[in-house]
Amino acid sequence: MNPIEINPEQDKVCDADQKIIPNGGVRAGQDGDVEVGKSSENKEDSDSTEVNKTPDSDVAKEADHQINCNGHNKYIPTSKAQVHLPKPEPPKPKMERSQSLSIAESMPSIGKYIRDRSSSFSAAIRNRLSSVKEGSGDFVLKNDSLNFEVTEFKIPGVKVIVKLKSEEERLEDQIRGRITLFTKSNCEHSIAARQFFKAKGLRYVEINIDVFTKSGHELMERTGSCEVPQIFFNDSLIGGLATLKSLSESGELHEKMKELLGPKCPEEAPKAPVYGINDEEDKEDGLVGVVRFLRQSLPIQDRLIKMKMVKSCFAGPDMVEAIINHLDCGRRKGIATAKVMAQNHFIHHVFGENDFENGNHYYRFLEHEPFIMGCFNFRSSTNDNEPKPASFMADRLSKLMFSIVEMDGYVSDDRLHVDYFRISKSEEFRRYINLTRDLQRINLQLFTPNERLAFFLNLYNAMVIHAVISIGHPEGILDNKAFFLDFQYVIGGYPHSLSIIENSILRNNRKSPYSLTKPFSKGDRRLHLVPMKVNPLIHFGLCKGTRSSPKLRFFTAHNVEDELISAAKDYFQSDGIKIDRELRTVYLTRIIKWFSQDFGGQEKEILEWVLNYLEGRNAKLLKTMLGDRDPITIVYQDYDWSGNL
Repeated sequence: MNPIEINPEQDKVCDADQKIIPNGGVRAGQDGDVEVGKSSENKEDSDSTEVNKTPDSDVAKEADHQINCNGHNKYIPTSKAQVHLPKPEPPKPKMERSQSLSIAESMPSIGKYIRDRSSSFSAAIRNRLSSVKEGSGDFVLKNDSLNFEVTEFKIPGVKVIVKLKSEEERLEDQIRGRITLFTKSNCEHSIAARQFFKAKGLRYVEINIDVFTKSGHELMERTGSCEVPQIFFNDSLIGGLATLKSLSESGELHEKMKELLGPKCPEEAPKAPVYGINDEEDKEDGLVGVVRFLRQSLPIQDRLIKMKMVKSCFAGPDMVEAIINHLDCGRRKGIATAKVMAQNHFIHHVFGENDFENGNHYYRFLEHEPFIMGCFNFRSSTNDNEPKPASFMADRLSKLMFSIVEMDGYVSDDRLHVDYFRISKSEEFRRYINLTRDLQRINLQLFTPNERLAFFLNLYNAMVIHAVISIGHPEGILDNKAFFLDFQYVIGGYPHSLSIIENSILRNNRKSPYSLTKPFSKGDRRLHLVPMKVNPLIHFGLCKGTRSSPKLRFFTAHNVEDELISAAKDYFQSDGIKIDRELRTVYLTRIIKWFSQDFGGQEKEILEWVLNYLEGRNAKLLKTMLGDRDPITIVYQDYDWSGNL
């Protein structure tokens, strides 16, 4: 039996409320949602004929959209009409039960009838509920208490079910205002507040002041501090997470929401975040005027230098003379200005031999470097703004990335699956792309060791997201090359690929798997970024966008070592290791095989290193096996290169 569902508590109705449903059912909404289907008593007659909806029916078109007033999909999709079947005809004014026509065949007319009469029909049902008694032959009411959620009553040929809205749904209908939640990235209390509203099914507007930095000033003006989370009901400050939980536990939350959120959100409420607009104000570099003059006045051309054809270069003496004439200064100041331009990565020596020296040397502008067009943070011209401090860039990068992994729907709760499409459309990712342009002339030498480690771990994981969005997941050897070698950013004036970051900057300039040479050769201008020694834990902080990768993480400079230790323990606790005591076999991730040099090289040294990051049963088993001094076999598990979608 297909029931009629009526929601007498629904206050507002839109044209999309009336829907045609499968099996001859009709939904109509005025005071409630009504669904009419075939009676069980008429089942034999209705089974003999099956009629589809007409494709040109206005009601059918509305059903295809399946959208109710609140924007939620509540209806079963309708089947498409079969053009070879006759168009259903409306029933005659009166129909005896013995007639062969089923309710399904008369569906269009019933739909029209219910559309015209739904208000009076619903009102009659509500009036009847108070007087009807259980046991009537024609009309049966089932109601356990006045606080019922479902009431069922029967009319000959039709079954009607009235479903009243839950307390949360009724509260949602009464809320016309806005809940505003101020948060920060990587903040446990902010995450808890977000989860509180999500569990309650309450809509809210989140303003992450680490993403929308100008909103931090507004929060300061309204509360006197930047402490988060802070919750506003319309323009009224409720407080933080503790206040929110206290109201919920005392049962006062609903009344408070009805009182403060009943009216429409006023102008005085916190402003919703504006997307597509940058908060930070960029300042042009003080040398931009000189640089622009040189770009237009210097003789830039291809030259044969040291038996090599060098494109788009100019002579150093020519640049010094142009600076002297433009600034009307002496030679000493002209040379000093040229050196500052080189240190700020406006120009480079064509062979990387020096920053700038007075003499017969040749240079080119950064935008003329051969690698520049292959860098994904370059947009037709270089960034001429004043370089931002390295520590600011590292902090900003981590906060934007934390906001992405914490946002609902972007990354799974276990951080093993990533929705790259949703990230690509987000405001956080748009701001990250803008941030990458500021990396072009950043001074990387100003990083502390921990800042450098956290910065490049975070940048690697962020670049992987950007690479997947831009060129897709690698699906073979050639794709792997394009993904890890050819996807590059210009950082501090020089190109950096995913492979360069991993093997040179994080692994002490060691050879990548199956490579015969080191990434940085002698004299490379990036050698100052190479750490004194390799930290094997970095392999558990790098997410390569694959299913066998460690989960997606981002790190903080002040706690990066502890966070890497936690990442390694978490990886081994999942599927990173399996131990068979009887066979004396340890199954390890293939990551350790590829980079065995980082973990000690020899099998015993590798197992002793792994033991430091095991817990529970695996730790006891491996410790016992190592203590037996009998041979232990290591088997490396297959690596799944498919995407972590």
